[in-house]
Amino acid sequence: MAEAIARKMGYNACSAGTNPSQKVNAKALKVLESKNYSTDGLYPKSIDDVDWKSYNKIISMGCGVSCPAIKIDIDWKLDDPVSQPIRVFEEIALIIEQKIKEL
Repeated sequence: MAEAIARKMGYNACSAGTNPSQKVNAKALKVLESKNYSTDGLYPKSIDDVDWKSYNKIISMGCGVSCPAIKIDIDWKLDDPVSQPIRVFEEIALIIEQKIKEL
């Protein structure tokens, strides 16, 4: 969700994780689409497949069980909503929106 939200706000953004899923979570897509965020081109990426050194800031949503061996500028310490109801995805999306506005 963070990648789509940040891009709509004018940032060059890329989301990646240490253990990416096979596809973007359907609830995340539904929340993004309900808020008119483009989901075009979104797909799960491994941190190993992203040139993270080319970005000005590396923001972690929350390390969970495995933190990557990269320089993290900010850790937002958000819970992964993966198995939660859609309302939790909506809450996380609002938090991400607010935190990006504060950058």
